[in-house]
Amino acid sequence: MDHRNYTYADDVLRDRIILVTGASDGIGRALAVHAASLGAQMILHGRNVRKLEKVYDEIDSLTSAPRPSIAVMDLASADANSYETLAESLSEEFGRLDGLVHNAGILGERYSIEQYDATLWQEVMHVNVTAAFALTQVCLPMLKAASDPSVLFTSSGVGKIGKAFWGAYAVSKFATEGLSQVLASEHDHEKLRVNCINPGATRTAMRLAAYPAEDRDKLKRPEDILATYIYLLGPDSKGVSGESLDAQ
Repeated sequence: MDHRNYTYADDVLRDRIILVTGASDGIGRALAVHAASLGAQMILHGRNVRKLEKVYDEIDSLTSAPRPSIAVMDLASADANSYETLAESLSEEFGRLDGLVHNAGILGERYSIEQYDATLWQEVMHVNVTAAFALTQVCLPMLKAASDPSVLFTSSGVGKIGKAFWGAYAVSKFATEGLSQVLASEHDHEKLRVNCINPGATRTAMRLAAYPAEDRDKLKRPEDILATYIYLLGPDSKGVSGESLDAQ
């Protein structure tokens, strides 16, 4: 199946409960709105309440979409108790989780290893890798309670072949690929499937920060690259795990 041109029914995600991190903007927002339109009960994670409320209202205005929930948490400063509290709240409200999409992340700076600030390095690694690990860990009981659970991590082309001046971001994406593979292997003979998605060059704020001189009109919009996400979150990807797929 060509996952990039995957076609699906209008209700392919009906009754699935899906948590998307970084849902206030960019790919996370686009995915949350589109998945909701396909029948998913969305849990919108972010750190900016105002932005999340705008996405909430956008989904709430869709006639076919269940009313979403909002989960506010700053991944940069969250501690173990923050994750446990979030998981307890979600478990009480929903009981299970059919999808977990790790979309949130930060770029850091495009410096050489020689020049890279150690504190910034730690922050990028924490948000992009450790936070994803911590959230996955507390959500595993809810994922295992679902009949067809799927975890998606966000990768990058610079997380497969190291490139100069991509610093902590590139290293964090190598680590993300590793985290995804380890988790997939640990659940190899279970229903939980775990995969990575590389969105590719997309018209987002992070892309603008990385390539400020780029012609943004030539980039695909977040709404244009969602087929692979829907494929991996839906029923047609049963048995697909441990993969790293390109959305473009």
